[in-house]
Amino acid sequence: MIENNIFLKPFKTTGGAVPFDRITTADYEPAIRQGIKEHAAQVKAIIDNPTEATFENTVVALDRAGDTLNRVLGVFYPMLSCNADDELLDLSRRMAPLLSEHFNSITLNEQLWQRVKYAHDHFDAAQHDVEDQMLMRETYDGFVRSGANLQGADRDRYRELSKRLTELTLKFDQNALKETPKYELWLTEDDLAGLPESALDAAKQAAKDKGRDGEWLVTLDAPSYTPFMKYSDRRDLRERLYKMYNRQCTSGEYCNLEILRDIANTRLALANLMGCKTFADYKLQHTMAQTPHNVYHMLDQLRDAYLPVERREMERLARFASDLEGRTIEIMPWDYSYYSNKEKDSMFEINDELLRPYFELGSVTQGVFGFAKRMYCLRFIPNHDAQVFHPEVEVYDVTGEDGSAVGMLYLDFFPRPTKQSGAWMTSFREQYIDDNGNDVRPLVTLTMNFTRPTQAKPSLLTVREVETFMHEFGHALHQLLSRCKYQSLSGTNVYRDFVEVPSQFNENYVYEREFLDSFARHYQTGEPVPQELIDRLLASSQYGAAYSCVRQLGFGYIDMAWHSIDEPYQGDVFDFEHQAAADVQAFEPVEGCLMSSHFTHIFSGGYAAGYYGYKWAEMIECDAFDKFKQDGIFNRETARSWVENVLSRGLTEAPMTLYRRFRGSEPSIDAMMRRDGIIAAKQ
Repeated sequence: MIENNIFLKPFKTTGGAVPFDRITTADYEPAIRQGIKEHAAQVKAIIDNPTEATFENTVVALDRAGDTLNRVLGVFYPMLSCNADDELLDLSRRMAPLLSEHFNSITLNEQLWQRVKYAHDHFDAAQHDVEDQMLMRETYDGFVRSGANLQGADRDRYRELSKRLTELTLKFDQNALKETPKYELWLTEDDLAGLPESALDAAKQAAKDKGRDGEWLVTLDAPSYTPFMKYSDRRDLRERLYKMYNRQCTSGEYCNLEILRDIANTRLALANLMGCKTFADYKLQHTMAQTPHNVYHMLDQLRDAYLPVERREMERLARFASDLEGRTIEIMPWDYSYYSNKEKDSMFEINDELLRPYFELGSVTQGVFGFAKRMYCLRFIPNHDAQVFHPEVEVYDVTGEDGSAVGMLYLDFFPRPTKQSGAWMTSFREQYIDDNGNDVRPLVTLTMNFTRPTQAKPSLLTVREVETFMHEFGHALHQLLSRCKYQSLSGTNVYRDFVEVPSQFNENYVYEREFLDSFARHYQTGEPVPQELIDRLLASSQYGAAYSCVRQLGFGYIDMAWHSIDEPYQGDVFDFEHQAAADVQAFEPVEGCLMSSHFTHIFSGGYAAGYYGYKWAEMIECDAFDKFKQDGIFNRETARSWVENVLSRGLTEAPMTLYRRFRGSEPSIDAMMRRDGIIAAKQ
């Protein structure tokens, strides 16, 4: 019964932890419907307030409204990504248009808009702090960007387009989720040449889990796909697996080709309705970059700097491969990981398998926590009483140096069929100050897809997986260290091209000896990483940097191309993508292969006209880490400034204002080019 629904009142658990043991799929729909009803009533109360509209009784009240709906959606959406069965996916399809209509009914409510507009026009900034000023500005701009100034038929059209876009992006996302597990590469003993023991153990365990003991299974999950592409001597099988991965959602039941065209065209129509030529023009208004011109300027600047180096890297790799094989080798996309790994090993005598034994997951976790303790005086205490949504999930209470509550952290490490691929951070609850002045602390979850333990070995990570852990942990710190008044401005609720700064900043530490020495131990002997191996790892850190950058630029150009169309596109999706990335393609297009069809970041995530943000953020975080390198990578005063001016501030001020306060100047690409060895290469 609805009155007994767990979501209708604050969770009565220690720290407000989510009581997963009391939640069933059947609880979500009635809670969402009731949350919508309550939220609508709260909004109506703001509208019906007989007193003159003010910042407090309209804008702040609106930010505080929707507590029940926030509570249920704070659990519902993360579960869709990491623990979704068919029942939950079906429910999301039913709820999506309902939720879209509800939020549109708020932003398109004329009476509410007039109150927000009156509060904005009569807002005395001198009487308010910078966070109040930002909330006022963001609320007003949010209404404008959501069609509040539209009238009559245009308002109806906005509702229609928003609803359509919600349905399309959800369908795209669910197709990608359902398609990936379909692809399996079954191996016999004759197919195993080149694969290291860790990959063999994982493939054997995957087959056993499918009831086929004595065989080997490779899937498209990163911990399975990546080692196979890197180590397998079977070029034919690498090609087959590559094509499996890059033909996802291009045909059949879960085809996304028509859907992604519809998404791009619907976004264009929405932007046109809002008076913008393209969706990129519309979307970038609410970013640091501001305009497509500024985005392309950065992408082109990096292309011009990195592309010549990347071309030389590829020529060298082709010579290496040809010498290795004793015949002319044309590097194909399914060859790059294989031969670059061999070339890197020959140059530096370093590879993932040499380092894996030193990166046991439990030790890495303690190393990551130790980083936060040393930098920010945080402590992570295992919480064995908190309920979890899957038996493999770990929970930690996060406290400050004085024992004060900072938040809770949920860690979800391994792949499973109900989880999307990749890695991400999300929150069951964000930080804010409630009506009674209480600092409500966040409940943060990190979701990864790391190499699973086997019967013979614990989970042993690659360097890249350690980077991924540190990356997502950077997002978590951005949430956990938040000290903001308003939920809509707290933690990671910042501009899309700034949100990756704290996460990418963290990755730098993986290549710092002082950090590695704090945790990296051989899982069997307990010996630290030999200094010789660390030296080789650090020496190899610039290997392939140009290729990696140019590859990312390709994704950025594809994203911008789809969202810079100025008329509906009905042409061939393959041709469109290939032309968009033509200037930075390392390989000729492979027939039937496509990125766009499963590019969830831009077609169902939040990165539409925003994928460039990874490189934009990288420019900033490299500049920031440059200061730490000057002051000491664990310098407590510099870390305190980083917290006070960036990690704790959310969107309480413009990101560049916050960054300049920390750094004393605006960033440039110079620090990134120095780190990657590009400046030296140009000379």
